[in-house]
Amino acid sequence: MRFLETVSVVTGAGSGIGEATAKRLAREGAKVILVGRTEEKLRNVADQINSSQPDAAEVFAADVTIEEDVAALSEYIEKKHRDLHVIINSAGGSAQSKIRDITVEEWDRILALNLRSVFLVSKMLGNVMVLSASKEIKKKERAIVNVASLSGYKAGAHIPHYSSSKAAVINFTRALANEYAPFRIRVNSVSPGFVDTPLMEQGMKNPRFMEAIERNTALKRAGRPEEIANVIAFMASQEASYMTGSDVLVDGGWLIT
Repeated sequence: MRFLETVSVVTGAGSGIGEATAKRLAREGAKVILVGRTEEKLRNVADQINSSQPDAAEVFAADVTIEEDVAALSEYIEKKHRDLHVIINSAGGSAQSKIRDITVEEWDRILALNLRSVFLVSKMLGNVMVLSASKEIKKKERAIVNVASLSGYKAGAHIPHYSSSKAAVINFTRALANEYAPFRIRVNSVSPGFVDTPLMEQGMKNPRFMEAIERNTALKRAGRPEEIANVIAFMASQEASYMTGSDVLVDGGWLIT
């Protein structure tokens, strides 16, 4: 129960790594605010959590690429909870395209999903953390974990906008960690490899793609969302109290083969 009496926000909580992380934090005692664009998906996850951990999860539908939506989320947290301890920036998306074929609109859309969202949430909700921390007599440590990607290390084929945005998330994490350290807010990122999530759904249906994963991954398989959630939970917990500005690669050994 590493997250007792903590308030946590998970973006992209309606599916995949965000969903698995929200469930993991709730099981360990956190009050979890599920954030995403599709309220129906969020409510489904919240119902699953609350069936075993009553009142552990609540829903806030928002597009975290839109400044006004994130401002509304920040105001909601301040008014209802008056505190915030953990932020998991898991919202994101991708698309297939060659550089010569990408429109400016598509480039901006993917950068907004993966980078602008992290910036807005870390800025506005991070300010809630800073203000809460400044009012405490007994200081609590707080944590932000940003979900980056293996593609931030090695650019994937036909996903130049996704790869660029995830590399930027890793470096933004370092800058944020340095700026927030005086407030006892740790900031780290995790870089998953190929994980069985809705983002990878079409690829996972392709036998050749799956054969390539098995051939080029040291552990010979794709990952599961719960395996990434395990690492995120550690990084957000006090067990990682001397860790900030780091990225943890969780790729099953893709880069070492």
